[in-house]
Amino acid sequence: MSELDNRIGLPAASRRISKTSERRTASLRVQRMRENMLAYGFLAPSLLLFAVFLFYPMFKSVYLSMHSTDPTGQIAAYVGLDNFKAVFQSGLFLQGMKVTLLFVLFTVPTGILAALILAALTHNKFKGMRVFQFVFSLPVVLSVGSSAVIWKFLFHPTLGMLNYLLGKVGIDPIPWLTSPDWALISISIMTIWMNLGFNYIILSSGLQGIPDEIYESAKIDGAGPLLTFRKISMPLLSPTLFFVSVVSIIGAFQSFGQINILTRGGPMDSTNVFVYSIYQEAFVNFRFGTGSAQALILFAVIMLLTLIQFKWVERKVHYQ
Repeated sequence: MSELDNRIGLPAASRRISKTSERRTASLRVQRMRENMLAYGFLAPSLLLFAVFLFYPMFKSVYLSMHSTDPTGQIAAYVGLDNFKAVFQSGLFLQGMKVTLLFVLFTVPTGILAALILAALTHNKFKGMRVFQFVFSLPVVLSVGSSAVIWKFLFHPTLGMLNYLLGKVGIDPIPWLTSPDWALISISIMTIWMNLGFNYIILSSGLQGIPDEIYESAKIDGAGPLLTFRKISMPLLSPTLFFVSVVSIIGAFQSFGQINILTRGGPMDSTNVFVYSIYQEAFVNFRFGTGSAQALILFAVIMLLTLIQFKWVERKVHYQ
């Protein structure tokens, strides 16, 4: 390289390289801005729906929880945290939580266990197994209202099919929806059946995602079906079970439709879960302040339980 290049040529080349680099940087900046605008454009409908149906009601609930309302539902006065104190002092929280926790205890473990057993039984690729898979998945296509109407006929004390079948085997009729001892159990049976389709589909998909080579290796080693299921299927299925348990617990805390149609919280408040208590307080008694305070308390309870599950239960999950 000549001395002339060192004095004249290289600075000019360096300036050209610098200008090219600046143009490339500017072009990348414009391209990144266009991509961000395109991404926000695609997200705009979802953000709008979240803002209208999630964030606005949440902020409105916080606002209402600190105010009292008149019999027409209009804001009457600012009361601070008095609505929260009223919920705890009136016993609404303890009574609602007691019934809700019993409902969660009745429905979540039983529903997941039933779906897991059915998924394991129909995992084998025998002829005609598709029919059973279709039947077990069928409840997922029915709405809560339709399912509740069907079970209301089944639970009928004199015309219902359940008491008719019990009579055939010599068992006295059961007051499914009219007895405080049986009402919550009846609602739980209906809820387990209603959630069976979703749980069964998710757990069946999880079982089908386990490679067949692992089962073949276990079979060559002489492992039986129960040992294979306990040592191979359950650990590899643990992420799916964790997802189903989290979703089922949140869904159980939010159950409302079947209770409103079948028992309306009765008899004697035996099925008055926390969500139905919120509905009565806000939309029947028009005490939106107390109802909003209950809704925020329920939100805090569900969030706390979900955080506990992710903090402690997720440690038992085996990810591949």
